[in-house]
Amino acid sequence: MTFGDPVSEADSIRLVHTALDLGINFIDTANVYEGYRRVLGSAGGVSEEIVGKALRGRRDAAILATKVGAPVGPGAQDRGLSATHMLRELDRSLQRLQTDYIDLYIVHWPDKHTPLETSLAALDQAVRAGKVRCVGASNHSAAQLCRMLWLSDRHHWAPVVSSQIPYSMLRRELHNDLDFCEEHQIAVTPYQPLQGGLLTGKYRRGQPPPDDSRLAEKPAWIWSPEDHLFDRLEAIEALARQIDLPLVQYALAWTLAQPAITSLVVGAKQAEQIEDAVAALDATIPEEHLKQIETICPPPWRQPDPIRG
Repeated sequence: MTFGDPVSEADSIRLVHTALDLGINFIDTANVYEGYRRVLGSAGGVSEEIVGKALRGRRDAAILATKVGAPVGPGAQDRGLSATHMLRELDRSLQRLQTDYIDLYIVHWPDKHTPLETSLAALDQAVRAGKVRCVGASNHSAAQLCRMLWLSDRHHWAPVVSSQIPYSMLRRELHNDLDFCEEHQIAVTPYQPLQGGLLTGKYRRGQPPPDDSRLAEKPAWIWSPEDHLFDRLEAIEALARQIDLPLVQYALAWTLAQPAITSLVVGAKQAEQIEDAVAALDATIPEEHLKQIETICPPPWRQPDPIRG
């Protein structure tokens, strides 16, 4: 999402190549991404163009995902999940990405103005045409995913196979949806597992943010670190120190250990950040830590069983 600004095109391409060389094969972008210059309704396309250049000659090494549905202009057909908008944007994404198929085409946001049947039928049309291999959803609840699965089954359309939600130790509103996704084999690939950089250890209580940090560069894109947030961050970092693990790797390893989560969408501006993320694959969070984190960062309230308690 930061490709183009603040990460230059050349540096973005190097980051993609670094990821591929390290064995990462899941590349996630969206038709609206254009870095920090992004405003609601601007045309987007910058990130897709850069990813397309980065994957020249290496397309077969990547599972390529992009998204559709967010505004790309002022018109009624410049947003949402209508067949007209999605199929037009799909062709534009294919052109920018320099490929003839998308591995995972993700609806970016729910669209209350378009019948879900219309959207799913258009996605199935794209799958049958060979332009899309699989269909995913972003920012959808388990209830919305359930309805998508039911309609796809009823009409023999391509089913949704992935869910991309905001999820981290600090943001667990959709935690109780993970069991549904695991039961129905929907792969969860959360974004912001480091909560915009808060879970990297770069922010310290009473100290100004580093010059190259998200908080310094784009404060509107990150929570303001206040005392109650630092209380939680410092408690998590203390646990990470107990097992001699950097906070980044600790946070990512914890996220990967949650139900249904099969991959993580992790942004990076330097190759070292990608290397840190990959190192999290070898980390294991002790069982007693998992219990302590439930106290530090509790999941949403769950209604008790009125019969069994």
